[in-house]
Amino acid sequence: MTLNLSNLKPAKGSKKTARRVGRGGKRGSYSGKGMKGQRARSGGKGGLKALGFKQTLMRTPKTRGFKSDKPKMSVVNIADLETKFKAGDIIDARKLMRLGLVENAKNGIKILGTGKLTKKFTVIAQAYSVVAKRAIEEAGGEATLKN
Repeated sequence: MTLNLSNLKPAKGSKKTARRVGRGGKRGSYSGKGMKGQRARSGGKGGLKALGFKQTLMRTPKTRGFKSDKPKMSVVNIADLETKFKAGDIIDARKLMRLGLVENAKNGIKILGTGKLTKKFTVIAQAYSVVAKRAIEEAGGEATLKN
C-alpha cells in the first residue's frame, strides 16, 4: 500500500483520547474543578473579570489636546470693517451677517484689533479687544457694548 493524503493516520498509540469530564461517571459532579466560583465556570480564570473603569479607559483611543464645549463669540477684525463699510456707518450684528463677515451672532460678536482703521464707525458688539477699542476711538468712532 502506498502512502498518500487519503490514507494518512497517526502512529498507533500516539493519539491520546481527551478526558471527558462533567459527563457523569468518573471524576464526579465537579469534574476536578472544586465547588462553585469563577474558576469552576467555563471560560473562568482568565475570562470572567468585571470590566471596570480602568479597562474601559485603557481600551478607548486617546486623542491629544482639549476641545472646550463652552460657546465662542464670533470674531471680526477691524481690517475687515475698514474694507467692507463706508465712513460714518453704524455697524451691528445684522450688517456683519449680511456681508458674510460673521456666520452666527448667537453667542455674540467680538471685534479684534488686527489691521489699520482710518474710517469713523459706530460699532455695536458684545466685546472688544483693547487694541480694537483704542483703534476705533482714535479714528473718531464709537465702540458701544451691547448686552
